[in-house]
Amino acid sequence: MTRIIAGFAGSTTLGVPKSGTRPTSDRVREALFSALEARDEVNGLRVADLYAGTGALGLEAASRGASHVTLVEKGQQAARVCRANAALVVARAPRGSVPTVAVSAQAVRSYLHHAPARSLDLVLIDPPYELSDDDLHLDLEALVPALDEDALVVVERRARSGEPGWPDGLALESSKSYGDTVLWSARLQ
Repeated sequence: MTRIIAGFAGSTTLGVPKSGTRPTSDRVREALFSALEARDEVNGLRVADLYAGTGALGLEAASRGASHVTLVEKGQQAARVCRANAALVVARAPRGSVPTVAVSAQAVRSYLHHAPARSLDLVLIDPPYELSDDDLHLDLEALVPALDEDALVVVERRARSGEPGWPDGLALESSKSYGDTVLWSARLQ
């Protein structure tokens, strides 16, 4: 079961596609968002959830105060689930503070090549295990122009995958392990 952990949509159960996704565990999401909120890295921000799957990461950000969230998912079944999950979360928002949640049903790199410059404050990336290091590097390279000057990028990977190859413009800020999962955080240089 995948659910929203906290915020206005806390405890909302999210749909999960029958196959092809690997939702981030509640434990890792709770740790990630506790750290982000402690640094005021969610409230009012423009967030992208790349390789969204269920949309759980982006929708957790929406529930915790992000103003605009884009869920990017090329799998058609997963994109449909993202839309349904987004509707559940948005329906729980208090009047006057309803976040905008959009679903972009396209490949991540295609989305990034068309994203407006400096339009993102927080980017959450949980790519499929089979995504190559080279493809992740190309995605991160395409992401750089869309980042606002204080933007934070968080990449979730298996520990054995190692640190992502950061493109020019992004530099590692920190990493944190949770069992076999590592969260790598980077900022613009």
